[in-house]
Amino acid sequence: MTQPHPAEPGPLSASSTTVDGVHVVTLVGELDHDACKRVQNILIPPAATGPSWTVVDLSGVTFMDSSGVNMLITAYKSATATGGWLRVAGAQPPVRRVMELVGLDMVIACYPTVDQALQNH
Repeated sequence: MTQPHPAEPGPLSASSTTVDGVHVVTLVGELDHDACKRVQNILIPPAATGPSWTVVDLSGVTFMDSSGVNMLITAYKSATATGGWLRVAGAQPPVRRVMELVGLDMVIACYPTVDQALQNH
């Protein structure tokens, strides 16, 4: 079931769904400081009671700054602290380049598509 989260008007929209127990968060637009504040609660669940598995679909993200990098790192740490994981799917060249420059692609598993990220769950 997809749940839109139009928290506030802005250049980023977010929606989430669950596929075979995996939380899939789809972001569309620009992932900057203001947008991160609006979507962080969607990406990072409050005090998880068990492992959380999350795929972040960035195929619709056209821009990501250091705030987006930090948010992904925080979400990754939150997921792995409970024995879960966080994967990124569909990062377009400008976003993928930012991830590569800071080495985030060496920490968080990155996949070309959501379907590929969901495999081997």
